[in-house]
Amino acid sequence: MNLSSKLSDPRLYRQHAYVDGKWIHGEGGREEAVFDPATGDALGYIPWLEPHQIRAAVDAADAAFVHWRALRADERCERLLAWYDLLQANREDLAILMTLEQGKPLPDARGEVEYGASFVRWFAEEGKRTFGETIPSHIPNAALGTLKEPVGIAALITPWNFPLAMITRKAAAAMAAGCPVIVKPAGETPFSALALAELAERAGIPAGVFNVVLGEPAEVSQLLCAEPRVKALSFTGSTRVGRLLLEQCANTVKRVSLELGGDAPFIVGPDMDPREAAFAAVTAKFQTSGQDCLAADRILVHESIHDEFVVHFAERMAALTVGNGMESEVDMGPLIHAQAVGKAAGIVDDAISKGATLVAGDQSQAPGENFFMPVLLTGLTRDMRLWQEESFAPIAGVMAYADDDEAIALANDTQYGLAAYVYTHDIRRIWKLLRALEFGMVSVNSVKMTGPPVPFGGVKQSGLGREGGITGIDEYLETKYYCLGALGSVSGS
Repeated sequence: MNLSSKLSDPRLYRQHAYVDGKWIHGEGGREEAVFDPATGDALGYIPWLEPHQIRAAVDAADAAFVHWRALRADERCERLLAWYDLLQANREDLAILMTLEQGKPLPDARGEVEYGASFVRWFAEEGKRTFGETIPSHIPNAALGTLKEPVGIAALITPWNFPLAMITRKAAAAMAAGCPVIVKPAGETPFSALALAELAERAGIPAGVFNVVLGEPAEVSQLLCAEPRVKALSFTGSTRVGRLLLEQCANTVKRVSLELGGDAPFIVGPDMDPREAAFAAVTAKFQTSGQDCLAADRILVHESIHDEFVVHFAERMAALTVGNGMESEVDMGPLIHAQAVGKAAGIVDDAISKGATLVAGDQSQAPGENFFMPVLLTGLTRDMRLWQEESFAPIAGVMAYADDDEAIALANDTQYGLAAYVYTHDIRRIWKLLRALEFGMVSVNSVKMTGPPVPFGGVKQSGLGREGGITGIDEYLETKYYCLGALGSVSGS
């Protein structure tokens, strides 16, 4: 496929890594093909960098740190806002790139560009508000306070399901704080990251401040985790990989932030309109073809409205159109690759073998080998893989519950704690569930819960730290305390 011919600006399509303001090839001859998951067509090839090239990216970021941190916050803000303007000006090309490499429908990709750009604007402004504090002194003739200073080079390892927004949410916060970044995008979706690098260069982001490295994931991550000059690591991905990265960062005691697995519960109270709740649950489950850490994996419906809810859910699910994301009127694109399809099929087979009922989900209707038709299962039980794992696929499992206490116990029965949905109009039930659910984010009567002002993140094994909001920039700042004693005064402890 001649991908560049589909873009208004062909320069946004790059097949090189970006280090120290230069587009570079690999030196060992290793490369990886990137495929359109909807068609299987090769979109291009990216180089796998050698270890010394990864270290060169650290060298470049280290050199850039001296000058980038020295800029005033408003000067960094101006450069980030210029980057934001370029993201907006090129949003259609960025959306096309994303749909081709990731598979999501083009309207969803456009929405992600807007979403991703919004973090650049948010943190450009938030960087000017990294205030220190004045501390009332307990020491005679002394002034006490704190300063916020950039932690240093930040390594950012990002996933394929949101290939643009997961970079901007991390990189804009780090760069606004004064930290250069080294981005390692997923091998399945590198072109969105490389287009961001092209636009960062045009925005006047200095060489070495925004770098994109490509290569074998374990090799690159090990190098970045072991490198003592890399002071912070931010990762979005699976809990399994997050644990490994946390271990690898231990020897250099890095600042680590992790956004890991989800397995979100969707609790429907007995007072809800089952049709309204079902339609909302379909949206919460099948966005990004279910490949979303916020996807509603475990749908818990009060037994009094369970059957009616299932009918409406199946009705709304049947109306979804599955197909190539570049085609109009498509609601769901493909899964990212054949392995994801195989995993999804295994989860469905496991559930049926353990007593679940397949209400809908005929895979013979799939329009291609990487597609998986949306599935609705009832009779979900706690011994099924669908309960225990984050499916990352368009598989909805529904379970009936008897009362609020049972719903809370079921929802909390997971190692994960990222997000939960609650649908009810009873304020007593809302407050009870809001406080009792062991999740970092709880959304009541709304599928949409994210955005720049939001402290995005989870508890338990769903991660460490927060992204977005007024706390997102803190992941890249150190607090320095100072004590200014009066000259000539007697020192003391």
